[in-house]
Amino acid sequence: MEKQVRLSESLTIPRLVIGLWQIADMERKKGPLDPVDTARYMEPYARAGLTAFDMADHYGSSEIIAGTFKNSLADPASVSLFTKWVPEPGKISKKDVRKAVEKALTRMQQPVIDLMQFHAWHYPDPSWLDALMYLNELREEGLFRNIGVTNFDAAHLRVALSSGIPLVTNQVSHSVLDRRAQGPMRELCATHNVKLLAYGTLAGGFLTDKWLGVPEPRPEQLTTWSEMKYKRFIDAAGGWALFQELLRALREVADKHQSSIAAIASRYVLETPSVAAVIIGARLGESAHIDAHSELLEIDLDAADLARIASAQEQLKPIPGDCGDEYRKPPFLTASGDLSHHLKRIPRAFSPVQGPAESSRVFSGTPWEAFAGYARAVRKGNAILVSGTTATHGELLVGGSDPAAQTHFVIDKIEAAVEALGGTLEDVVRTRVYVNHLDDWEAVAKAHGERFRGIDPANTLVEARLVGDGYLVEIEAEALLTS
Repeated sequence: MEKQVRLSESLTIPRLVIGLWQIADMERKKGPLDPVDTARYMEPYARAGLTAFDMADHYGSSEIIAGTFKNSLADPASVSLFTKWVPEPGKISKKDVRKAVEKALTRMQQPVIDLMQFHAWHYPDPSWLDALMYLNELREEGLFRNIGVTNFDAAHLRVALSSGIPLVTNQVSHSVLDRRAQGPMRELCATHNVKLLAYGTLAGGFLTDKWLGVPEPRPEQLTTWSEMKYKRFIDAAGGWALFQELLRALREVADKHQSSIAAIASRYVLETPSVAAVIIGARLGESAHIDAHSELLEIDLDAADLARIASAQEQLKPIPGDCGDEYRKPPFLTASGDLSHHLKRIPRAFSPVQGPAESSRVFSGTPWEAFAGYARAVRKGNAILVSGTTATHGELLVGGSDPAAQTHFVIDKIEAAVEALGGTLEDVVRTRVYVNHLDDWEAVAKAHGERFRGIDPANTLVEARLVGDGYLVEIEAEALLTS
């Protein structure tokens, strides 16, 4: 196996990236770590060829420690630093974006960041797209070299790419337990040459020999945020007994290769063509396992190995949803089982205003609404009626020439309008879909099916001439609230 992969003209990385999220957990228990002393523990990783480190604005002082380490090197360019910006949901200005990037640069003590990654909490609010547009402008200014995203699902990765955002990576959960990245995400990445950075490959340490043959832990026995989080993944996949069967299969493959469950589990993820690298967490100063990390790149899994693992996976339930859904919809597979330790609230994208005859309505701010004198949506009683909606955001046409991308953004706008008036997408009982070119009907219908699967409203799809250049699809919707 190649030990490095090229993500862009400016960024080539090893197939193993060292993740520093556990610094936050360490500092939660011990208080702030000394950056100079802690940075010394990064040197053995770099010496072993593990020269890429992943951080975030909420991983404690990880950015400070990693920047201190990079600046201590004779050749700082030999090490690549990635970070993430995870803003609170709500409106985002270019000033907000610049402030966040400059804060990261200051904390990392760097003139430029190798990879800046962005996380969005709530897709119906188009502020996530504003943020990416502003980030791309700052990339062009030279504040960082590459843009990535974290925990994006395939639909919204498609929207961003089709709207001209030059994303190089999407960082997602992916393991022998969690195979969502092998669904629509895999094909989309191949089409657009986006690579995945896979975390959670060891499921918070559960995919190791330590847990083979061990009784199911009680909640109070889980000592880290990662353990609390990934125990929920195990439960969602069918429970402890089936998980033990998976561990036994991995142990059999590990015996064959004179290796460990952890090495086989991470090596399995690298079999996915869209995966550029796996991210292995490090508890700096406490444990390293550098030789074991390097060893997994030497393992060559054959067809029999993959078949043995697959036989155990077939007994498991699929982790629900698409990549990143654990942060956006039930069941929330987070440490607390909800978003309470991440967010206080998610504001509505639009603000309702009082209308005549005891009605309320929302406006999305597109030029069409003011020009033609209509609202994006109107609520009267328990009924919400959403106007014909296109992939317009301000003056921007979202989704480019991709009919599926436009459809996903349109449904986001519909969802935002319904939410602002007190409903949810699950309350939609009727949609009418208009396509500008009949050849696009299948891509549009498939996107509609992905978003409304299980809701299954009454639906009509017809070919119609749409107003405005570049618009491929327009959708109107009706929702009925139960109370």
